[in-house]
Amino acid sequence: MNTFLFSAQNIVHLRIPKEKRMKKLIVVFVMLLACAPGFSQRPGPDEQNLLIMQQGPALNYAAVESNGLTFPDGVKMGLPGDLEFDSKGHLWVVSRPGNGINTQTVVEFDENGKYLRSFGEGVFGNRPHGIHIDAENNIWISDGSSHTVVKFNQQGQVLLTLGTKGMAGTWDEAAGTRLLREPNDIAIGRNGDVFLAQGHTPGAMGDPRILKFDKTGKFIKQWGGRGTEPGKFRVAHGIVIDAKGLLWVTDRENSRIQVFDQDGNFQREIKYAGLPCSLLIRKDGITMVNGFTGQILELDLDGKVLGVYGKMGEFGEAHNVAVSPKGEIFVGDVTKGILKFVKK
Repeated sequence: MNTFLFSAQNIVHLRIPKEKRMKKLIVVFVMLLACAPGFSQRPGPDEQNLLIMQQGPALNYAAVESNGLTFPDGVKMGLPGDLEFDSKGHLWVVSRPGNGINTQTVVEFDENGKYLRSFGEGVFGNRPHGIHIDAENNIWISDGSSHTVVKFNQQGQVLLTLGTKGMAGTWDEAAGTRLLREPNDIAIGRNGDVFLAQGHTPGAMGDPRILKFDKTGKFIKQWGGRGTEPGKFRVAHGIVIDAKGLLWVTDRENSRIQVFDQDGNFQREIKYAGLPCSLLIRKDGITMVNGFTGQILELDLDGKVLGVYGKMGEFGEAHNVAVSPKGEIFVGDVTKGILKFVKK
């Protein structure tokens, strides 16, 4: 980030005509927005259809001023890549690095929102993306910036790594290449199989797909690729498993959820307005956030919209969602921080 800003300052002082200088500054500013890792992928001028808001009954929730999270003096957490509650009601957050941030990547809060600890120093890049707590309370972090998925135990020890840090590529057993490209999220089957959604960059540079591994990290299969037809993705952003064992994948820029069985067979799609980013399936329903459209959606277990909260501009990007044991909704906004919502 600082490198780009320094370059922009240098361009200002070049001895060139004012009009040309302004054009160069505009080009640099656009490059900053497009390339800096801290920026999110807001739809461009030709994709404003992706910012149409989902219609539905008003959701009976209200924002609260404080998210209730407390820290010791001098401790500062970064913007949230993702967040999830564990079986004890503890909130776990993926903290992104930045100026003045001194927590490590994986942050734990107790059931009252009190900061407990952080770990993961030196393991990840500058844009860790997803978190999942498995049935054994292991913590899985998907990091699109280092192209790895890392499994920790409760002591913060690394148990398993998928991919190679800093190397993006394809997973091809025949060719002997075992690389990931921008992993976003994972889900764990009842038998321990790991389903990994990857490909955060839309367009020709992206590689959106689902990869399946067994519980030891042995590769089983993959499916997907770029496209709009069933079984293809633009951005495979989030993944969860329902009570029937079906995989729900938020195909963000295609404005839909795709549902698969665990062998990758397409079952159905559910279309929504906006940018379905992340969802949480509970016993009695589904909570989903709608990215730059800035909405929280409550769905039934078939994906039908029951209620909608939010207005344009209230969120920077409603990126991920978690629901506390008390029914409070926590939204990880990668530009504004953790936002909390309670029933009226």
